[in-house]
Amino acid sequence: MSTPIVTRFAPSPPGSLHLGGARTALFNWLYARRFGGKMLLRIEDTDRERSTDAAIQAIIDGLHWLGVHWDEEPVHQFARAARHREVAEAMLAAGRAYHCFATPQELDEMREKARAESRPMRYDGRWRDRPDADRAAAAARGLKPVIRLKAPLEGETSVDDAVQGKVTWANKDLDDLVLLRSDGNPTYMLAVVVDDHDMGVTHIIRGDDHLTNAARQTQIYQAMDWAVPQMAHIPLIHGPDGAKLSKRHGALGVEAYRAMGYLPEALRNYLARLGWSHGDQEIFSTDEMSALFDLKSVGRSPARFDFAKLESINGHYMRQTADADLLARFEDVLATHPEKDFFLPRLDDTMRAKLLAAMPGLKERAKTILELIDGARFLFAQRPLALDDKAQAQLDAAGRERLALLLPALGAVEDWQAGALEAAVRGVSEATGAKLGHLAQPLRAALTGRATSPGIFDVLAVLGRDESLARIADQAGSTKS
Repeated sequence: MSTPIVTRFAPSPPGSLHLGGARTALFNWLYARRFGGKMLLRIEDTDRERSTDAAIQAIIDGLHWLGVHWDEEPVHQFARAARHREVAEAMLAAGRAYHCFATPQELDEMREKARAESRPMRYDGRWRDRPDADRAAAAARGLKPVIRLKAPLEGETSVDDAVQGKVTWANKDLDDLVLLRSDGNPTYMLAVVVDDHDMGVTHIIRGDDHLTNAARQTQIYQAMDWAVPQMAHIPLIHGPDGAKLSKRHGALGVEAYRAMGYLPEALRNYLARLGWSHGDQEIFSTDEMSALFDLKSVGRSPARFDFAKLESINGHYMRQTADADLLARFEDVLATHPEKDFFLPRLDDTMRAKLLAAMPGLKERAKTILELIDGARFLFAQRPLALDDKAQAQLDAAGRERLALLLPALGAVEDWQAGALEAAVRGVSEATGAKLGHLAQPLRAALTGRATSPGIFDVLAVLGRDESLARIADQAGSTKS
């Protein structure tokens, strides 16, 4: 019977869940789902000053919003420090680690020598094979040792990476890393290995900026005679210019994308395609992603973040979302922004009904919820409407004359529905010889204050008879040019 798949996502506060971390969490979640396993969450909170409750909650909230769910209770690394020390002491007792009394001054000298020789700093092993008497003397002088791994000096350390292939390091280039600091606190390298082992992690899926850590962590596994998990180091996300993703490219936390009006299912779909592919397919339901995701289909080259592609995918999901659900997202985004951002009143039942009625036309033209909100402004606008430049141009003397022709025809419509309204406007077109578009453009400007909107007959129907006729009358009688 094969061992069940167990993956993990191990973010380090502070801050929010950034795009790279969100994709890593997603890949771990999809892989575990694909093979009927589970994904665990570990908060690497050993930096106590930065690992505030708010910072940790921001990560958890981001995962919840994105729709990436973990199994079991989250593990907090800081709470496991005693276990980490226990493992370091076990390696010490087995002769696979040793006490090192090198002073800060000695370590500085090693760094200076490495810098002068243009090579990475590596500990020179001066305490590796010292007799116990030397260690006792150092301790008697009040020196506090660290515990270092007694790493192999010859041969190679290899990792069969599920994405990168076989990666090998010469052991002579890997020094004896510190496992336990002189104050008794475990290092990141030790804590990660112990936690992954104790949590039963079978697959470590993380960014390839951790690839150099893989060799050192493998040596710790081997020193403890523990099975080494399957590792998969996925390429980082780059900006459109090929440089490492930064804030200028859009390297924001997922809460920023939520505030900008992206849907979680759209961002999830987009992140899955950043580095992973299944033929030329772009749109995947969650079930499809879970059924198809495999590490073999993750590329080795960095993925490039593309806002235009994200917007396109988001627009697709918005068009597929039920109107009532989209209204809920509309209100969710409104709640994340100060009221001054939109100058929109609180939604009451009447306005919600109008929004629902307008939603089919609004969502066809919007790629984000922010665009949806912007497109819906005409519903909230107070008379007389403020006109943008393009709308102002449509309401010149000729435009106002056309409104004057339309006003009585629309006023005669009793069944205020899109079909009847369209028939009335077409009647004016046929009677006057004016093209339908020449009538619709000033009508749109008068009703919305803009030159673009959902279908004009839908706009009339949603605004209602009294409001529509009043807006038209405002502009038909205007003396502005």
